Amino acid sequence: MKKIQIILIASLLLIASIHPLQSKEKIKVITTLTDLASLTAAVGGDRVEVEALVKGTQDPHQIEVLPSYMVKLRHADLFVIIGMDLEMWAYPLRDGSRNAKLLLVDCSTNIERLEVPTYKVDPSHGDIHLYGNPHYWLDPENGKRIMQTIFEALVKVSPEDYSYFESNLKTYTQKLDEKMVDWQTKAESLRGKQVIFFHNSWPYFNRRFGLVAANFIEPKPGVTPSPSHTARLIQQVKDQKIKVIAKEPFFDDRVPKMISRETGAKLVVLPTSVGGVPEVKDYIGLFDYIISTLDKAFE
Repeated sequence: MKKIQIILIASLLLIASIHPLQSKEKIKVITTLTDLASLTAAVGGDRVEVEALVKGTQDPHQIEVLPSYMVKLRHADLFVIIGMDLEMWAYPLRDGSRNAKLLLVDCSTNIERLEVPTYKVDPSHGDIHLYGNPHYWLDPENGKRIMQTIFEALVKVSPEDYSYFESNLKTYTQKLDEKMVDWQTKAESLRGKQVIFFHNSWPYFNRRFGLVAANFIEPKPGVTPSPSHTARLIQQVKDQKIKVIAKEPFFDDRVPKMISRETGAKLVVLPTSVGGVPEVKDYIGLFDYIISTLDKAFE
């Protein structure tokens, strides 16, 4: 009996040495924003391991770069960014990682860019982006273009998974198309409505869903509002009977609250990224939340 067991064990070891049981290593993807991580997960499925560097509650313009970020990139296959100078810190991180095989994926390459400056930009204009407004992911149609770019990058790393990634891409694109019908229907009542936004994050969203940016809490992008600018905003809200003021989760709420108190306009917090508020768990959930919040605010 013992001889049979020994022979059986030896046979199994021999088989294992000839055909080792190896699980395929996942593609390691680091993204800047949580939105990119959500879309990467949708396309990559269980073939990817994805992590975002920026939380949804953080301003992507102003990130404290940690040494651990370079360590993460050192072991990554893809580094997925928004581009258009939103993450000025991304390229030094890429270079500092000293990862020769790291593929940088700029998702802005096939985006129709809005608000590209036609004048010479200098510090007097505030934090103007030379290549246009970079908040393009806030149009779900651009979400599909982002996924296409991510799909192409994943295929470069793992061409044998082409069919798997393509199937996931088609599935999530169909979900976005179905949700777009719902979003457009719900947003119909918002068309033409004026909003005072804190920062100029919303031109792509507004173009898609018909809202109007009446003004901004920031007199110029990245510039703190002065008392005189705040006073003009208060008067504008009263004169034009503007009903809603919107701010991103990471901006100071003192001035928006003051304007709301003085005018009766409703102040809402609109996340610009997945995880910006606890309820927003993925890219589709981001638009569910934004449109629902605006719809309630204008009731």
